[in-house]
Amino acid sequence: MNLEFFVLLTRRAAIVCAVPLVLALTACGSAGEASPSPGADGSAETSGDAAAAYPVTVDNCGTEVTVTEAPMRIVTIKSTSTEMVLALGLGDRLVGTAFSDGPFPEDLAGAGAEAPVLAERAPSEEVVLETEPDLVFAGWESNFSADGAGERTDLQELGIATYVSPAACQGEGYQPDPLTFDHIFGSIEEAGALLGAPDAATELIEAQQAELAEVDASDAGLSALWYSSGSDTPFVGAGIGAPQLLMETVGLENIMADTAETWASVSWEAVAEQNPDVIVLVDSAWNTAEHKIEVLESTPTTSVLPAVQEGRYLIVPFPASEAGVRSVPAATDLAAQLTELEASVP
Repeated sequence: MNLEFFVLLTRRAAIVCAVPLVLALTACGSAGEASPSPGADGSAETSGDAAAAYPVTVDNCGTEVTVTEAPMRIVTIKSTSTEMVLALGLGDRLVGTAFSDGPFPEDLAGAGAEAPVLAERAPSEEVVLETEPDLVFAGWESNFSADGAGERTDLQELGIATYVSPAACQGEGYQPDPLTFDHIFGSIEEAGALLGAPDAATELIEAQQAELAEVDASDAGLSALWYSSGSDTPFVGAGIGAPQLLMETVGLENIMADTAETWASVSWEAVAEQNPDVIVLVDSAWNTAEHKIEVLESTPTTSVLPAVQEGRYLIVPFPASEAGVRSVPAATDLAAQLTELEASVP
């Protein structure tokens, strides 16, 4: 560890009781306060007065997180966490973002334009600490590691709270199995409570519930492959995560629904045997939908599939392929694409 980094760590440790956000049951300045009473669904109840809602304590992927005041200096890692903060109207609190999976959606592009970027992938702990954050909000548990943004326990000791998008929790009892929109709406509510934006969270949930109610699911009984990445060995949407939820919502039958994983690696032979009617392509800068079509058309076992020969493709941008504030809009878009596709088939 270099001297400058050691000094930074020492200074952070010395001011633990001065930061507004701590990861401990007893905060430096709020020893007599209690956490909000749990709601009927187990989430913390919050009021329109954000200041009156603290402290808030949640069990996040097995790590207990307590905040005593609204975090004002937030670092986000992965698009799901960054877009959650933006969707709650808190973009001005972002002191650093990292690991963007693609461009912001149109409704968040303006708010996210000025968000500082720390790294293309997971930032180092030293880079994170330089921003002096109150909260590090990650999209994956693996973003917190010695080689990444730092271990959660290490950041806790420095008075920095850590939080992972609940839908990305992997531990038994924490991983959604299967993921539902109730999980997604619950994560919005929980983020609103932690960040001091309960009213914004409520408004966002109500708007998304109304939009979801308008999604017109297909009744054609079409089967589908969710093709996320990979050429020699495809990485596909399996039966318990966001891909399954989105396909089910729009009326598609996932050919990998019986696999109890969020995503899984399979062989092209297994895909060809299932002969999906529709193929959902995840579009990313590093593995575009166009490239995936080339792979499907050049692989002998898939080039003969009617879905490939007839171009029965639906496209989802990568940031919308993981559970978050984009999940409902993604369902709306997929349903519209599927309606158009069905109309073009004789």
